[in-house]
Amino acid sequence: MHPHRFYTLTASCPDRSGIIARVAGFIAEHRGWILESSYHADAAVEPVETRAEAGRYTMRIEIRADSLPFHLAEFRERFRPIAEELGMVWKISDSAVKKRVVLLVSKQEHCLYDLLARWQSKELDIEIPCVISNHDTFRGFVEWHGIPFHHVPVSADNKAAAFAEITRLFEEVRGDTMVLARYMQILPPELCAAYPGQIINIHHSFLPSFVGARPYHQAYQRGVKLIGATCHYVTGDLDQGPIIEQDVIRIDHSDSVDDMVRYGKDIEKAVLARGLRYHLEDRVLIHGNKTIVFR
Repeated sequence: MHPHRFYTLTASCPDRSGIIARVAGFIAEHRGWILESSYHADAAVEPVETRAEAGRYTMRIEIRADSLPFHLAEFRERFRPIAEELGMVWKISDSAVKKRVVLLVSKQEHCLYDLLARWQSKELDIEIPCVISNHDTFRGFVEWHGIPFHHVPVSADNKAAAFAEITRLFEEVRGDTMVLARYMQILPPELCAAYPGQIINIHHSFLPSFVGARPYHQAYQRGVKLIGATCHYVTGDLDQGPIIEQDVIRIDHSDSVDDMVRYGKDIEKAVLARGLRYHLEDRVLIHGNKTIVFR
């Protein structure tokens, strides 16, 4: 992280010549200081002449805030005509504004403990306005950290009301991102649709293998030699959302399901932390059901 306050511009548009020159020229015209930049051209699947669009061009640029003669609101106004000319989907964020992350958890503690430790040490420089759980197990631990804890039970009879309450709490605390830190409930499609690209899950397998429940047991039965974890965005299709980060560890025939679960917890914590950091730093751009991650 840079010591200076900076703005992060992320954008995606149809590929064409002159995109970098147009954007960088705008920044240079206002004496902006580019601290970091990344670009990616997603090539067309078919020959360009047979398609109306020649793939997508994505970019991420960090600009030192005090190098510009205006604030973020004016940057947006001045940049908007260029974005419209290029057909961009874009946003710009301010490093001085901490992202507000709401954690959802059930009975597995390892991801919750890890994220709160990273938050407390400022490794994750975020605000956690609340933790929501379908069990009361971690109330004391969460409140010890000075974070409000909300117990929202979920059963077959109250799912609609429970998820309506979760939505209300997320809106009430002005959440930016919802993290399912081993939250063992399937979110309804309407909640997923309300926050596209804002809900992050950690799945305890190397997707697309072993979706759904008990993936370590599925892996054990299949006799795999690698197990892993996947951090991905949540969509209405179970465990099918765009993947942000993954990792694996090697196992062998002597490892039991319990061994695999124990090994997997370490991978899950690391993968979720990395994926969440990439998301919070605006390093992830979603393109269809894929992501471009500027590490």
